[in-house]
Amino acid sequence: MAKKAAKKSPQSTSSIAADGTVPVVGAREDCPCGSGRRYKACHGRQAAHAVQELVHRPFEGLPGEADWVALRELVPAATVPLTLAAGVTDAATGDVPSVTLATVLPLAWPALRRPDGSILLGLQTQSSSGDLSRDLADALTEALVTEPGNPVPTRRAAADGPRLQDLLDPAAPFTPAVHTGFEFWLEDAESATGEVAASLERANASAIPTEKLSSVDSAYWCGTPDKNHLRWVMTVPEEQLLDALARLNAAGEASIGEGTKLVGSFRAHGLTVPVWDLPVTMSAADCEKPAAAFAERLAGALASNAPLSGEERRSRANLVSRQVTLN
Repeated sequence: MAKKAAKKSPQSTSSIAADGTVPVVGAREDCPCGSGRRYKACHGRQAAHAVQELVHRPFEGLPGEADWVALRELVPAATVPLTLAAGVTDAATGDVPSVTLATVLPLAWPALRRPDGSILLGLQTQSSSGDLSRDLADALTEALVTEPGNPVPTRRAAADGPRLQDLLDPAAPFTPAVHTGFEFWLEDAESATGEVAASLERANASAIPTEKLSSVDSAYWCGTPDKNHLRWVMTVPEEQLLDALARLNAAGEASIGEGTKLVGSFRAHGLTVPVWDLPVTMSAADCEKPAAAFAERLAGALASNAPLSGEERRSRANLVSRQVTLN
């Protein structure tokens, strides 16, 4: 008698998507690849490993790296027109009139495809892969094939997916426009009514006044009720920058005007961001000349190879003790 055919185990059934992506499931569930092992011991292990491999400078190699960091961590409302590399839009659904980077989008959407086909790419979103550049590139890639008039949902980027450095034109300028509110969310903000208008009003009310200085690169003034601040994203290697700041601080040359004080720095996406406290009466315009003068003093301090003096070492230690890492 012929043996009855063995019933196919449900564990051997593969649920891999057409593009080869293995869906994310619970750690103790069967892996969707059909291996018969639990997810955490199969493709879940690869996903966890990818998350652990944190890319500390995700924007390195992009024009305006320091401004990418500033818009990710410091600036509430800003936009930047992006230029895609040749051939990137070949697979797009319909025309793509423009691609614009936005600090944040409604409901923290990764991206939004507007009815006219243009794309808004959100920068202040959750990074799931450990490489923010890869997560943003994944959202941009998905936006290109999303039907106009729809947001792009959050998803996990493939570990071998493209990065922003693969999708953007490396020769294009990166010029942020800082806004006082989030009207850029809407194609016609003036006609907003009801809950849309109320949401926009709430978002605008929560935005800290911020302005970008024009006399130096990647420095941003912000105003608060008690004091104002200048936060300056710098690409100088951290150890070299701290030495230079310590030299200036010990010499009494680290301020950017009367009543200002260098209070420390923080790390963000592999770059160092010195921070100054400013008088509440000091505007962004008031910072322009002092910031340019400080940049000249800093260049001189960076050029020095002399060992730090005792006072300079103490100043450096004080700066390091107040340093904060954001990510």
